[in-house]
Amino acid sequence: MAIPLGLTGAAQTRARIEEERAKQRRTDTGNSTSPDTTPAKPKSGPATLTKELQLNMEQMRAKIGNLAQTNHYQIGLTLSKALKDHFEGSYPEEPDLKEINKFISQKLIYLCSEATLPVSSYATAEVKDNFMGIPQEFAHTRLYTDMDMTFYIDDDYTVLRFFEGWMDYIGGGNSKKLGEPAAGSDTDTHIYRRFNFPDNYKTQTLQVIKFERDFKKKLIYNFINAFPKGLTAIPVSYGPADLLKVTVTFNFDRYVVSREVVPNTKGTESIGGVIPNINSPDFSKKNVTNSTGIVFKKQQ
Repeated sequence: MAIPLGLTGAAQTRARIEEERAKQRRTDTGNSTSPDTTPAKPKSGPATLTKELQLNMEQMRAKIGNLAQTNHYQIGLTLSKALKDHFEGSYPEEPDLKEINKFISQKLIYLCSEATLPVSSYATAEVKDNFMGIPQEFAHTRLYTDMDMTFYIDDDYTVLRFFEGWMDYIGGGNSKKLGEPAAGSDTDTHIYRRFNFPDNYKTQTLQVIKFERDFKKKLIYNFINAFPKGLTAIPVSYGPADLLKVTVTFNFDRYVVSREVVPNTKGTESIGGVIPNINSPDFSKKNVTNSTGIVFKKQQ
């Protein structure tokens, strides 16, 4: 391509650039007709990545084992004789509370939607005089944090009535024989409360049992001298319906943890999604019948 005469310096420069670009395009077009002999690189598609990830997960599981899950647990609760007599004698119109042990074992323990595994801490005292310039702390008291449990409320409100009745018994132990008004039901404005003895309203058998879906191992948390310290407010409102729940805060003196392993067990078969009574000593047998009468069979 010849550059026309009579162009200015800038125009001649642009003409040279255009000529060079035209030559480069012709060169590229000629090279594209020759076959490409470069070997293709292997592509890493989704199948390759999935296989590598699967191998890594299997290696990781072999090293760390299976992880515990949050949705396999059960609670246990029995009441003192004095508290049992209170429910059976004070609620004759409510059959569930009149048969309080049956209500707890067959209904209440399965309505616990949330529970917490307890923790503890230590209160310490600081000492600065033992070593110059080095403060130290020493533990002197073990502190236990209150535990929360959340329960579904049935359409008869028996769950709510149960915990309200327990709370009323703690601070409403007035004597019927002396004609004293009942603080939990009397509407008299001149009411007073006489608190019951702790041995009467505290329980020694509040438990949280944590296990896995194969029921091979379990941790049992036993709470000593537990009682309901408070109930959270239960909001109700117009709008989309939701399940009604109540959260109960339990106070306790301390807790004890025990670990149990079921020997020679490959797994269990849960019928109807109901958790078997894993506290029963018969759980190590071939067939287990829980409190609802459902039979659970071990897998052979």
